[in-house]
Amino acid sequence: MAQSLNTKVDFVTDATSYSGLNSYGKIMIGDRAFEYYNNRKVEDYIQIPWENVDYVIASVMFKGRYIPRFVVRTKGKRDFSFAAKKPKEMLRAMNRYVPSDHMVRSLTLAGVIRKRLKEVLGKR
Repeated sequence: MAQSLNTKVDFVTDATSYSGLNSYGKIMIGDRAFEYYNNRKVEDYIQIPWENVDYVIASVMFKGRYIPRFVVRTKGKRDFSFAAKKPKEMLRAMNRYVPSDHMVRSLTLAGVIRKRLKEVLGKR
């Protein structure tokens, strides 16, 4: 059984983890860590202390009206991808512990293509 790192919980929502096989569970934002717990398997959990979170990268669509998924990148350069039922409220709760300049939007499809073209054309 997993032991929570948090002493106080700020926000809890239903979520999907895209690490390996998709799993459904709950995200818990607390005073010490970002935690994900699987609904079916109690051994399947992710705990990331706030001091290990480097960036939170959100995929934003329709001028912020829809946030389908987000990634928590650790200082060890490991990415954990999630989707939440209430992403705006969850990101606001995370903003208390992660600095605003470390919460960024992901590139759009056009932005990714532009970036790759610049890389390819710049190498010639």
